[in-house]
Amino acid sequence: MSHESNSPQYRMGLPIPHSKLGMWLFLATEIMFFSAFIGAYIVLRAGSPGWPTDADVTHLRIWAGGLNTFVLILSSYFVVMSLEGMKVKDFAKARKYLLLVFLLGCVFLGIKSYEYAGKFKYDILPGHIPETPQMAIDKSMRELKQVVDNQAIALSGIKDPAKSEPTEDAESVEEAGVSDEKTEAIVPPVEELRKQLQTDLTAEDTPEARKKELQAYFDLEAKYRALNAQALEESITVPQMNQELDALRKNPEYGALLAPVHHLQPIIYGNLFASVYFLLTGFHALHVIIGMILFAIVLIQGKRLCEKWHDYVENIGLYWHFVDLVWIFLFPLIYIV
Repeated sequence: MSHESNSPQYRMGLPIPHSKLGMWLFLATEIMFFSAFIGAYIVLRAGSPGWPTDADVTHLRIWAGGLNTFVLILSSYFVVMSLEGMKVKDFAKARKYLLLVFLLGCVFLGIKSYEYAGKFKYDILPGHIPETPQMAIDKSMRELKQVVDNQAIALSGIKDPAKSEPTEDAESVEEAGVSDEKTEAIVPPVEELRKQLQTDLTAEDTPEARKKELQAYFDLEAKYRALNAQALEESITVPQMNQELDALRKNPEYGALLAPVHHLQPIIYGNLFASVYFLLTGFHALHVIIGMILFAIVLIQGKRLCEKWHDYVENIGLYWHFVDLVWIFLFPLIYIV
C-alpha cells in the first residue's frame, strides 16, 4: 500500500532568497541606526531656541544639497536599469548602468567634499565656533597673536624643529639610544625674538629691505596689542573688530599674513549644529562609500559578469535605495527647514 499523500507540499520560510532576507534584516538595523540620529537631531533642534538657520551664517549651500539629492535619485534609477539588464541577461547593459551609478557616487562625494571644505575654510567645526560676541573677539585675538608670533619666528630665521629633517648624525645618535642636546633646535621665547628684531631694526648696517620688513612686523604687533587691550576691557564690539581686521587685511605689507584670522561671527548653538551636521552627513557619506565599494566589486568582474551575480546586484541595489532614502530625509531637515 502506498503511503504517498496527495496534500500539497510546503517549503518552510519566506519565498525569497536567503541573501535578500539577510539584506532586509540588515536594513532594518540601519533604519534604527539613522532613526536614532535623526530623532536626536529633531529633539536637539526643537529644544534650542535660536538654532542657526541662516545659510550665510552656517555656510550651508542649499544648491549643493539639492544637486546631491538629484544625483542620488538619478543613481537609484540607474540601479533599477542595471537590475533590468541582469534579469534579461544583458550583462553589458548592467555594467554600463552600474558604472554610471559609481560615477554619480563620485559626484556626490565631490560635492560633499566641496561643502566640507567651506566648513573648514570658515572654521565651522565642533568646538571652534564662538557662541557669544566676547567669545568671537577672544578667538580673533588668539588667532592674531598666533600670526604675530609666527611672523617673529619667521623673521628671526629659526626653523621649526618639528618640521626639520633629522641629519644622519642625529639618526645614529637616536639609534644608539643616546640623547645629544646639541642636535635639538630650541625656539627662544617670542619676547626674546622681538628684542633681537628690534635691535636689527635700529642697527645701521641692516639693509633697507630688511628694515621695511621688520617695521611692518612691529606695526602689526602694535596693532595687535592695541586691539587686545580693547578686547580685555570689553570696550570693542564685534562689528568694530571686524572693521579693524578688514583694514589690516587691506594692508599690502602684511595683509596676506592674516588669512588664518577668521571673520568674527558668533553663532548661538553653533558647536552643537556643527557636531550634528558632521555626524549625520559624515555617516551618510560613509554609507555612500561602502555602496561604491560594493558596486566596484561587480564592475571589476568585467565580461565575467554572469547570471549568478543577479542576487548580489539586487541586494546592493536595495542598500543603495536605502542610502538615497536617508538623504531625502536629511536634505530638508538640515538644509531647508
